[in-house]
Amino acid sequence: MISTYALKQRFQSYLRPLVDRLAQTNISANTVTLCTMTASCLLGLLLFFSEQETLFLLLPLWMFVRMALNAIDGMLAQEHGQKSRMGAYLNELTDVISDAALYVPFVAVPPFGWPSVGAVIFLSTLCEFAGALGLSIGTCRRYDGPMGKSDRAVVFGVLGLVYGMAGQLPSWAFWIMPAMAILLLITAFNRVRSGLADL
Repeated sequence: MISTYALKQRFQSYLRPLVDRLAQTNISANTVTLCTMTASCLLGLLLFFSEQETLFLLLPLWMFVRMALNAIDGMLAQEHGQKSRMGAYLNELTDVISDAALYVPFVAVPPFGWPSVGAVIFLSTLCEFAGALGLSIGTCRRYDGPMGKSDRAVVFGVLGLVYGMAGQLPSWAFWIMPAMAILLLITAFNRVRSGLADL
């Protein structure tokens, strides 16, 4: 199914000169991964505890930067000989932690709450787990949509933009989280199905 992940190769081509320079200065993929997670957690804490709605305008900006950094650490690993077992663990674990940290602030944003946002966090983790399990059965890591990591970044980035600019979300936005939950279930199913089909 269509996902923004399909744009990854074109995005990487724009980042390649920067990645080459980072490799020349001995900045490792794992360093980029850990710095990205740390920044995501700090932003999540800031948004969760702050009462300034305008700070949510930082979220769409960071979602884009984070997407670039995730591509950069992967390119450093793949194209500059920095692949490692530790890097594989960090790549999966830090993504899940960062996602949760950036989604949690929305529990305090009406019309959302802990049940709906918590369900999206749980199902997002399930999707990444389903994708990573492809490696354990001898196939590749699955990134199938329709609600992959990049797609979720778009949704939460737009929510942050609207909330930061308007100071509130429309009441109908309540249905966004249930819709995401349904799409996440479909995504998990697609990843398992595609992984098995690859065999």
